[in-house]
Amino acid sequence: MIQFSTRRFVAAPPERVFALASNFADAPAVVPAIKRVEMLTPGPVRIGTKFRETRVMFKKEATETMEVTAFDPPRSYRLGCTSCGCRYESVFLFSPKDDGTDVELSFTAEPLTFLAKVMSFLMRPMVKSMGKMCAQDLESLALAAERKP
Repeated sequence: MIQFSTRRFVAAPPERVFALASNFADAPAVVPAIKRVEMLTPGPVRIGTKFRETRVMFKKEATETMEVTAFDPPRSYRLGCTSCGCRYESVFLFSPKDDGTDVELSFTAEPLTFLAKVMSFLMRPMVKSMGKMCAQDLESLALAAERKP
């Protein structure tokens, strides 16, 4: 299993930060690594909402279908995805801190097949780079949330 987490303080209230982070349709305007998002579930974001996200990872575009598996505004949400023999989970926590928000992103990749287990072992050296990419996503979120409306 691959796991890591990153956190970032954002000088904006949790409601604003959560609203930006969970507006998946507009994510490409907030996070430069996200190139496209196609909402697959109509209506407001809730548990069960699905969307297809295309982002740049390791200099290549990767597209995954994500599902909201937990949604507790403005405190947290969880995204799940199953792809290439692995189950992926990203958990976002938004905690009030001083005059802003402490945002924590935890990521887990659980291999489900033999080939995925072999690949996850071979990919362990890339975990640090993946953590840096997630930290950059939080940095982009912070810049957007801290802009004056």
